Amino acid sequence: MKAALALAGLLALAAPAGWALTLDLPAKAELRAEKSSVLGSYRFPVGPWKDGGFQAKRAEGPVLIRAWRVDQRDLTTLQVMADLRAQLETKRFTPLYECDTRACGGFDFRYHLQILPEPQMHVDLGDFRYLVTRRQADTGPQYVGLLVSRSAESRFVEVIRVGLPLPAAAKATAAKQSPPDAGPPPAAIPAPPPQDVAAGLAAGVAVPLDDLDFSSGSSDLAPGEYGSLRTIADYMKAHPDQHITLVGHTDTTGGLEPNLALSKKRAESVRDRLIKDYGVDPKKIAAAGVGYLAPRASNDTKAGRERNRRVEAMVDSGQ
Repeated sequence: MKAALALAGLLALAAPAGWALTLDLPAKAELRAEKSSVLGSYRFPVGPWKDGGFQAKRAEGPVLIRAWRVDQRDLTTLQVMADLRAQLETKRFTPLYECDTRACGGFDFRYHLQILPEPQMHVDLGDFRYLVTRRQADTGPQYVGLLVSRSAESRFVEVIRVGLPLPAAAKATAAKQSPPDAGPPPAAIPAPPPQDVAAGLAAGVAVPLDDLDFSSGSSDLAPGEYGSLRTIADYMKAHPDQHITLVGHTDTTGGLEPNLALSKKRAESVRDRLIKDYGVDPKKIAAAGVGYLAPRASNDTKAGRERNRRVEAMVDSGQ
């Protein structure tokens, strides 16, 4: 986002007269991304990921989702969440559900949330906290959800509000955006070249391994030497205390369940190659798949589908 979007730690959420809602974020908070809809819906999880899903509350009304980066590495995610929760409670918001990393359901919970994409909203698989709250207003129920996580240098906060009137600036741009429940916008995540893999891992972000070769519908990694895999192997040798999760992605060819299975098989194929050909310790690397739930390009074109068939790597501090 432009520097003009940076705010000095103040997050204003407009509400009807008498129901003004302002959350004070820590100092050095910068607005990184925003998505809004004059009338939309959002599914708030109200239970942990269990047996292939979670209980969810569908909320309708004006929707505003904002992602913030806080450059204060001394703050824990619990400190950030506890302060924001206390502010919401003073505004008569009642918690409906709250959890942290493993209690939420870990990887599956995180990847089935409707959140803004990396790198604007970064979620560490080993340290994130979630909260959804509700209050009753004259115009109907109002919801505010919070997701707090971190990278090595920063803390990240996403605020999801449904049922509160949109601020003027958000209302002006809402018509130009797709509804929040339509998923991440196409091409939201730029593809870094292979030489950026180590830097991405060190920064704690998900890094696409764009030199890998998969055919549509296939889980087999084509034979050959891959620079990104060599970089991962070298990185793990230099950081023996760290663990990495490989996340597989697909295009939209076929249904969701087959693509979830296919994406995990792709990640497992990469994991096997790292272990067998590059000497990576099996205990230090895991594999998972999210199907087509996190696209970075449009699936309407061949080029977009090719970009969506990928495996990403990220440091998982929760192992």
